[in-house]
Amino acid sequence: MLKALTQQLQARIALTPEQVHGAVQQLTDEAVSVEAKADFLTALAQKGETPEEITLFARELRELAVLVELPPALRQREILDVVGTGGDRAHTLNFSTMTALICAAAGVCVAKHGNRAATSRCGSADLLEALGIPVDLPPAEAVAALQEHHFAFFFAPRYHPAFRHIAPARKLCAERGQRTIFNFLGPLLNPVRPSAQLMGVARPDLCEPLARVLQGLGVRRAMVICGQAGEHWLDELSTLGETVVAEFYQDHAHAVSRLSPNQWPLQAVTLHDLQGGDPAENARATRDLLTGRDRGPRRDAVLLNAGAALFVAGAARTITDGWELAGRLVDEGEVGRKLEMLARCRG
Repeated sequence: MLKALTQQLQARIALTPEQVHGAVQQLTDEAVSVEAKADFLTALAQKGETPEEITLFARELRELAVLVELPPALRQREILDVVGTGGDRAHTLNFSTMTALICAAAGVCVAKHGNRAATSRCGSADLLEALGIPVDLPPAEAVAALQEHHFAFFFAPRYHPAFRHIAPARKLCAERGQRTIFNFLGPLLNPVRPSAQLMGVARPDLCEPLARVLQGLGVRRAMVICGQAGEHWLDELSTLGETVVAEFYQDHAHAVSRLSPNQWPLQAVTLHDLQGGDPAENARATRDLLTGRDRGPRRDAVLLNAGAALFVAGAARTITDGWELAGRLVDEGEVGRKLEMLARCRG
């Protein structure tokens, strides 16, 4: 079946819902060869994945994830995820994870979905582990942490066991220099199914289609962003250039715009200023930023991204209001106390 679908994709014919269902069954079947899976993923990428296909794959794979049951009262709250696709090769600090921690300190329920580093030296799980925050909680403990502390990390390998049968094909594609649909899917597969999402992507042309995907998956409030940094594009809001934004709120149609860094009081900055290193180095930088010791240009990038996330979560009326709230939470020690508390409460 997968060979027939590969030939269809090579003919530039999109997949139907039934065919996506069958393809996911084949991709997660260990009896199907790695080469057949890699050829299918390559043909899909070379055809170009439509928003409809990405939505269908996300729905199918979410059904295979470990179930996370939230109490009704928690489900009624706005639940936020802040995540990037990665792959921008800019090696910046973990701004999405810092943003998530600030939002938790603001009282927003943050279900952070992520993994270890794939294209950088330090992924979200690597950073949180270096900070002493648990990253591999089972569902019941993660839900309890979300209720009690407004933050829980949902470690992708624990919640997506079927992916172990896809990983070898993804690795083969990477060796061939070929990206796959899974470059997009990770941020769409949070097992909590958050109601609000700030999602960074590494190419500006992905903002609008992936906003449509999030809307199709039932997210109520979302912003998909890609920031310019000279010749680079970042999967976060940029203080170095314009940020392309696709956003929607509730059932309203999505809108695409550009944010200029001139809208905020930014310090002079280079891409090098924003770059990080290994988990230990990034943990030190994170503590300095989230306790107010570092007040340089890195702080601006943290506050800008946190301002957008607080706005998306409905905790601020504008990005600027969110920026100011984030700054107060850092300077008054709320974020530092949240860091200490999360490290103490291991499960």
